[in-house]
Amino acid sequence: MVARLLPALLAAVVALPAAADGPKDNLPDDVRPIPPKGTELPADVRADIRKGLAELQQLVTDAGKHDLLPDVQIYEKAVRWALDYDEVYDGKAGKDGKAPPPGGNVKKVLAAGLERAKALKDGKTPWTTQTGPVLRGYRSKIDGSVQPYWLVVPKEYDFAAKAAHRLDFWWHGRGETLSEANFMANPANASGIIPAPGAFVLHPYGRYCNANKFAGEVDTFECLEHAKRHYRIDESRLVARGFSMGGAACWQFATHYPTLWCAAAPGAGFAETPEFLNVFQNEKVEPTWYEKKLWHLYNATDYAQNLFNLPTVAYSGADDRQKQAADVMAREMKKVGLELTHVIGPKTGHSYEANAKAEVNRRIDRLVEEGVGGRRPEKFRFVTYTLRYNQGPYVAVRGLEKHWQKARVEGTYKDKTFVLKTTGITELTVYHEFTRHPGVLDVSDVSVVLDTDRFDVPFGKLPELGSGLTFHKADGAWRKGPSSDPFTKGELRKLPGLQGPIDDAFMDRFVMVKPGGKAMNAKVGEWAEKEMRHAVDHWRKQFRGDAPVKKDTEVTADDIATRNLVLWGDPQSNAVLAKIADKLPVKWTDKGVVVGDKTYDAATHVPVLIYPNPLNPKRYVVLNSGFTFREYDQLNNARQVPKLPDYAVIDVTTPPNSRYPGKVVRAGFFGEKWELLPDDGK
Repeated sequence: MVARLLPALLAAVVALPAAADGPKDNLPDDVRPIPPKGTELPADVRADIRKGLAELQQLVTDAGKHDLLPDVQIYEKAVRWALDYDEVYDGKAGKDGKAPPPGGNVKKVLAAGLERAKALKDGKTPWTTQTGPVLRGYRSKIDGSVQPYWLVVPKEYDFAAKAAHRLDFWWHGRGETLSEANFMANPANASGIIPAPGAFVLHPYGRYCNANKFAGEVDTFECLEHAKRHYRIDESRLVARGFSMGGAACWQFATHYPTLWCAAAPGAGFAETPEFLNVFQNEKVEPTWYEKKLWHLYNATDYAQNLFNLPTVAYSGADDRQKQAADVMAREMKKVGLELTHVIGPKTGHSYEANAKAEVNRRIDRLVEEGVGGRRPEKFRFVTYTLRYNQGPYVAVRGLEKHWQKARVEGTYKDKTFVLKTTGITELTVYHEFTRHPGVLDVSDVSVVLDTDRFDVPFGKLPELGSGLTFHKADGAWRKGPSSDPFTKGELRKLPGLQGPIDDAFMDRFVMVKPGGKAMNAKVGEWAEKEMRHAVDHWRKQFRGDAPVKKDTEVTADDIATRNLVLWGDPQSNAVLAKIADKLPVKWTDKGVVVGDKTYDAATHVPVLIYPNPLNPKRYVVLNSGFTFREYDQLNNARQVPKLPDYAVIDVTTPPNSRYPGKVVRAGFFGEKWELLPDDGK
């Protein structure tokens, strides 16, 4: 590990205040609400804001359909949610001792929204040609919600020119009072960055306070796609950055999407779950066997080898407990022959020390200028544990021997020959691009050596980004072409984006489907009704959207074709579930829940699971579950990881609590062909 200790001159606090991390947050039976209850507004202030909100809502209605309408709707949502859900957070008194005006941030957002809405009504969109901090909004594919983000447009940006510009992502720190209104009231602060000339800085909201996981992860990509539609972004010069919770996000994005970035600069944060909780939270972590496997989803330490081709400059304050993140990453990188560049601010806690910050920026700017991360290296490596994260240098993994076990590929590209060595992989595609960035290698024919099998194959002229050659393994040997198409032959197998666990269904478009009939068993029916309400409520609180909900009789062919269906109830009460119940690997009748050779009493047990929808196997069906981490896990972002695997059986005689939906009497992973395994996938 390379460390630079620099003289301390000035420390700039960059993380949002966090209320978590104390010993009281280790008590599952005494969990404080997140987000917390807000400030009680005086009646006249609330009435005045309501009046302005009504005017804004009318302007939104008058605007009709418009491509830029989300840029206005984000203001309406921020103000409405602040009032409707008691999420007005005014903060503390300033240095002058004066308390902030009641509802100050909400009123500020309302005024800005009215100004923008009136401009749009008049056919004007001045914010689209503005430099400096600009608040933008998009409509998410996941739940149809509007989501905000800040974009700092460089003063050098010429809206009429053609040159593309560098873009740095900056993921924010933890802030339990970071409502939409508070995020939008003032330009986001990236005090860990000294902006490079001509560079954009993008600040995702990240759907609140989830360390940019799950829907918060998808938010990053939706922000980027929206920005690309309106600004000229150079995808070969994307930089990953963040501090505190945002540093955790940076470690995650750097290791899980290593070909997306030309450089990464994580600051503090956490890089995995168990060690961080022990050091930072003083928590004795006692996972079930499947929870331990599921840590492989987000533990950046497990993916440390993916930094082989991604230049990374970490930062920590010498006296910061969150220095632990860079220390464990350095340890894991060393195990695979890598050295972490780690800049350390002396005598500094949870903040950037001025000279250390300048040193990080100098190093990152030099890496971007040299294009180290964007060049096509001769050697490359990639590791994954799930097809959710399958894109490595030159390759995309499309099949695994077994999920949640390490799968890796390492190779070389030289003289028109790829030489690849694989472990745990059954199908992969070889690309003529190193990354997702545009560009075509000067080749007409190449050779691909996969382990001991050699193929001389024509790439030809493949100008389309993402075009490549696919190989699959059969009878212990590699063969050209993909394996059989599971969608045409009905041979299910786990695929990228269709691999589980349950939480994966909520990273794409979904709809909650409530039952319209009478439950087979009253206790189970009551449980399902309450758990659905819980799922809808906590989707709003933690992922800041209204979960789409339909009755079972309202589900359309388009819903089946384009959405993951989250079915609540049982095969008698839910008409959609009734159509597919006999096609699921876990059987459910009025007599029992049958998992292999074991039957559980249907009067007191309910299955939860994720599976390819028998009505459309290109999409998921989920039974009786929202995202699986609950109230206790909101208290520390390192806990926000899946708590249930592909399926589970819940004993509903044990009431739901802050950790589980009831007593989990059985849980496991389906196999690579979505089959039920005798050992539950252990």
